[in-house]
Amino acid sequence: MTEVLEKPKRGRIKCVVWDLDNTVWDGTLLEDGEVTVRPEVVAEIKRLDELGVLHSVASRNDHEAAMARLKTAGLDEYFLYPQISWNPKSGSVERIAKALNIGLDAIAFVDDQPFELEEVAHALPTVKTVDVAKLGETLASEEFRPKFVTDESRVRRELYRAAAVREQVEQDHEGTSEEFLSTLDMKFTIARAQREDLQRAEELTVRTNQLNSTGRTYSYDELDELRTSPDHVLLVASLSDKYGGYGKIGLALAERGEEAWHLRMMLMSCRVMSRGVGTVLLNHIMGLAKEDGAKLRADFVETGRNRVMYVTYAFAGFSEISRDGARLVLESDLSTIQPPPPYLTMELR
Repeated sequence: MTEVLEKPKRGRIKCVVWDLDNTVWDGTLLEDGEVTVRPEVVAEIKRLDELGVLHSVASRNDHEAAMARLKTAGLDEYFLYPQISWNPKSGSVERIAKALNIGLDAIAFVDDQPFELEEVAHALPTVKTVDVAKLGETLASEEFRPKFVTDESRVRRELYRAAAVREQVEQDHEGTSEEFLSTLDMKFTIARAQREDLQRAEELTVRTNQLNSTGRTYSYDELDELRTSPDHVLLVASLSDKYGGYGKIGLALAERGEEAWHLRMMLMSCRVMSRGVGTVLLNHIMGLAKEDGAKLRADFVETGRNRVMYVTYAFAGFSEISRDGARLVLESDLSTIQPPPPYLTMELR
């Protein structure tokens, strides 16, 4: 049985996907030749970008002509993985979600045509469809307004642009995946959470779905209390490579116990799924528990989206010791703890 855990509605939209003709600009590019970019749309794109909300394009248009017009307007750099073709827009939205590695329920699609809005809504019912005529009031709603705007929020687009460069380099690389990863000069940093980390930590619990062991969200105040508790260990992980930083990408909460430590929360940002670092933070906590002479137990809640995290635990040697519906407790005797992969350097703070 899968337990459906409702994420907070506030700030749930991670990416806005825009139509172009009569949406981002007035007019139809291929018919009118010259079109006028709408200043109110540009203002919204830039405002949401500052909040950490991403943007992309799903437009029936000529790719080269549309991108040239966006570049002239200084907007091309705001749009990640733009899909400009003559294909159904629902397929374009799906490809964008896959490229960004986010859920469809974290996407809003903006268009002026009722047919296009209905096509996307029918094919992708979890996508939020937005009529451009109601743009201002819709984008002002809480779904587009994150609780915190962190330093990472402000550079989120650049983090994804750097990721796109890495992906292209990886596609061009001849050799194994591990050989490619060894060229990145990755550094994985694990540190005790500080107060300045907590806004991003809360954001991680809200935004992370696939690599989240329980799906539970934690507030800033809850995390601050746990951070200072002598019975708990709250750790934050960061990753960087030669192309730049990935930001704070991991969070773990362990409760100390004499017989066993209990891992109450374990999550990793989906941005690092392909970087081969999914078990590094978990293995570090396993080592801490072993040093304390304890076993390690871990909470896991099946949410329907976090199967990858269950596999991560199994790969690390955890087995199920109890189950109550979708809620499981896993345990490792810590007889085997994997070392960090050879293609990264680990730093402890």
